[in-house]
Amino acid sequence: MSFYSEYDDVWMLDGVRTPFVDYCTGLGAVSPTDLGIKVAREILQRTGVAADSIGSVLSGNMAPGDCFQYMIARHIGLYAGVPQHVTALNVQRICGTGFELFRQAADQIKLGYTDTALVVGTESMTRNPIAAFGHRTGFKLGAPVEFQDYMWEALIDPAPGITMPQTAENLAVKYGIRREEVDAYAARSFERAVAAQARGFHAGEIVAMVNEKFELEAYATRSIRITGKQKELSVDTHVRPSPVEVLAGLRNLYPNGVQTAGNSSALVDGAGAAIVASGAVARARSQRPLARVAAAAVAGVPPEIMGIGPAPAIRLLLERSGIALDQVGIFEINEAQGAQVLAVARELGLDQDRLNVNGGAIAIGHPLAATGLRLTITAARALRESGRRYGVASACIGGGQGIALLLENPDSTQ
Repeated sequence: MSFYSEYDDVWMLDGVRTPFVDYCTGLGAVSPTDLGIKVAREILQRTGVAADSIGSVLSGNMAPGDCFQYMIARHIGLYAGVPQHVTALNVQRICGTGFELFRQAADQIKLGYTDTALVVGTESMTRNPIAAFGHRTGFKLGAPVEFQDYMWEALIDPAPGITMPQTAENLAVKYGIRREEVDAYAARSFERAVAAQARGFHAGEIVAMVNEKFELEAYATRSIRITGKQKELSVDTHVRPSPVEVLAGLRNLYPNGVQTAGNSSALVDGAGAAIVASGAVARARSQRPLARVAAAAVAGVPPEIMGIGPAPAIRLLLERSGIALDQVGIFEINEAQGAQVLAVARELGLDQDRLNVNGGAIAIGHPLAATGLRLTITAARALRESGRRYGVASACIGGGQGIALLLENPDSTQ
């Protein structure tokens, strides 16, 4: 069953994120809890929202970055200064987790549970564990030791018995997408990200990361420690000139396939946060909200072509909202793999001049639970910059789902 929710008076006041940093580099030693605390504190400071006015804390995190993932939502809230009586919930919808946070927050506001929610998506790809699930009763002599790479194994969907990149290969066959098209799309993603970074667009949503301690009276002190010689990280590190000629020279992942390391989403560490609030809260402020969260939709698709998920989710979102495709000025669709996003664009008939105009996950990276925060914040900011009214942020979801949010620019001139 597909889900659709409409919201008349729910607003994203503002959003912020860390730089997305190549895995096994500068943020590699930082727990996703501490990444989340950092952006939570920053969004409260940027918006001027008092921590004691937060009525709900919602966090998202996929892979445990330490043994304390169970408490991640609670610790993010507490170390951000949210009162102890305010409850916290960790949400998981794989690559759609960041969008699900907005959906959950909007539902809570619509139902009257709270009027102001703190949402945080955080992910350390570096700290994905090497896991063993079958040794609780010990190691038998001569038996295989079953340690597995949590991140690598999680790329496999055991139902159809294929990897996530292979689902993109299936879409390439289904939609007749050639390797040259995928590389050209990836080069465009890098080019747009480089241009957006150069003109300072990304800087508007990034908080610099430095060595820092997080104090909480009567409780343990937490901290961020940057790895390496840099004392500050303030830009997305995977963004770089990547011409199509270079991308074309990379080895494909599968024989006769279209996907490579260069035209798939980058592995990065990062986090994002936003404040979602009721119209009454938004109107009581002197600052204009960043965007109205107008609607959300979730749809299911076959696992073996999971990457097409944004297409039915976006179609449902627009049909139920009464919005035509050509009324949407900005589309932010996660670039899990190049062939996957091209298949979605082809299925919907999307104009690529409106798609991922500031670069996408191929260039910037895809820290799973944080991606939906970035895409939604970026879409809202791009709407404000362009003056367009409607934007859609969306992603495919492993296992065969798609999720999409409809945003409205309160300052639209179009």
